[in-house]
Amino acid sequence: MRFLPVFLDLQTGPILLLGGGQLMRAKLRLLLSAGARVRWYASDGDHDVSGLDASDAARIERAQGDPLTADLSGVIAVLCAGAGEFGPAMSARARAVGLPVNVMDDLAHSTFIFPAIVDRGDVVVAVGTGGASPVVARRVRERIEAMLPARIGDLASFIGHWRKSIHDRIPEFPLRRRFWERVIDGPIGALVLAGHNDEAEAALKDIADPTAFAGAQAGRAEGKVTLVGAGPGDPDLLTIKALRALQDADIIFYDELVSRQVLDRARRDAARVPVGRRVGKPGIGQDAINRLLIDAAQSGQRAVRLKGGDPFVFGRGGEEIEALREAGVAYSVIPGITAGLGAAAESEVPLTFRGEALRITFLTAHKAKDAETVDWTTLTDSKMTVVVYMGITAAPAIRAGLLAAGRSPQTPVGVFARATRPDSQAVVGALENLPALVREIDGGPAILVIGDVVAHSAPWRQANLDSLISNYLVAAE
Repeated sequence: MRFLPVFLDLQTGPILLLGGGQLMRAKLRLLLSAGARVRWYASDGDHDVSGLDASDAARIERAQGDPLTADLSGVIAVLCAGAGEFGPAMSARARAVGLPVNVMDDLAHSTFIFPAIVDRGDVVVAVGTGGASPVVARRVRERIEAMLPARIGDLASFIGHWRKSIHDRIPEFPLRRRFWERVIDGPIGALVLAGHNDEAEAALKDIADPTAFAGAQAGRAEGKVTLVGAGPGDPDLLTIKALRALQDADIIFYDELVSRQVLDRARRDAARVPVGRRVGKPGIGQDAINRLLIDAAQSGQRAVRLKGGDPFVFGRGGEEIEALREAGVAYSVIPGITAGLGAAAESEVPLTFRGEALRITFLTAHKAKDAETVDWTTLTDSKMTVVVYMGITAAPAIRAGLLAAGRSPQTPVGVFARATRPDSQAVVGALENLPALVREIDGGPAILVIGDVVAHSAPWRQANLDSLISNYLVAAE
């Protein structure tokens, strides 16, 4: 993110507008619609304001003279649109005195840019692409326009009217936030969005105890823990329910495998506490994690335990809810796409296939000694797909166990590293070569898929195509 979205208070001073033609007039209309006062230097000498309302025209100061020597005192920003050679020179002058400046379609001489804007009164959404593609920004704006209720600005105004009086009655910030969340998400918010403001006002006045309405217990916010599956890494694979939990959280305890892009979907002011560990590195331990979750909830916070994949697939989620249950802490679980399914979908591995694979086994082999404890004789059925989590280190032991139990050395296998992430990697081959395949990837986390279904995958088809091309080129020589 190169440009930080900010909102400029246009009541604090005039905007200096320099330029001419249709580009300048489009910016003039935008500024006036936002309530700005404009000091306008027309580079083409045309100050015609026909077509503007009288109230808008009254906020325009038609400036004369050289804008490069004009008095900039009181000006809060400079905008050049259709200004030609005056643009870069005016930019240099504005920068020299610390004023934000925009030269239309000239990022090199701009310190701010104009976003695509969704205007709903008190609710304004700005969409930017860093100046790279206004068309993309406009398309995003169109989607937001279609999604936002027409009266969402009325709802913001309604809350603004009541905010001080409610805050005087609820001293705790977490409770105040929960109060307004229940207003927005409940019947009162629905009344405002439907245009029934009088009924909404009456309903809000009828709330005798705002702290109780906010869900307080004995005057204190009620805490809760939500176990959330973050999926294998792609933030677009988060469920809607998971996104809502991340936006509502006061504190987030996250694993090492949770991607930064997923964390970026959380509420900005939520506390973030890393509690995971990598292979071979010490962690704080499960008992300490349980204690953190319990303490957070008992202090009235809404805590999210964010786990890579799914909380109940090798994520120790079961242990955590047992600890929460014993401590009397409220909890809920939001499932996520487990890494095995994410890898299979990305690489087109059908984990089941009619006539070929009738069952799936998920297992974990964190270390070689974990692999040694597995009864491999139960996994030799050629119609079974075996999905191994955390199997990189134990790959030699996995191969040895399956081969010793009788699984064919030519069984197709796939190593799928960092599945669904931008740097994902897939390597396929035969079971007898599993350790060598693992060495081809550039680090984990990785999923191993073992079974005939791997031969239906996109990487397998590509590998066969590459082999055919290579053989053809050799023969042609």
